[in-house]
Amino acid sequence: MRGMNDLVRQAQIMQKKMAKVQEDLAARTVEGTSGGGMVVAVVNGANELQGLRIDASVVDPSDVEMLQDLIVAAVADGVKKSKEMAEAEMGQITGGIKIPGLF
Repeated sequence: MRGMNDLVRQAQIMQKKMAKVQEDLAARTVEGTSGGGMVVAVVNGANELQGLRIDASVVDPSDVEMLQDLIVAAVADGVKKSKEMAEAEMGQITGGIKIPGLF
């Protein structure tokens, strides 16, 4: 029974560490870009869009579709980088084991 108690204790410690990392990740941001940096999406480690910067030169009222595509691409790039950051941080705690639904 002692072995089971140790295992439960280790799982609780890992759970606390993961909660702390998730909290820290929410405070960190990455930037996704498109159009050579003309559109920049700022995304936090919780995959939440925090900001969006658009260079005035890509704002063309006659081509709104292009601007929309640039925004979508920048946000997608930001989310991808955010997930990579989270996977790297969580991987340090889990020893590289991918736990489904964790990140």
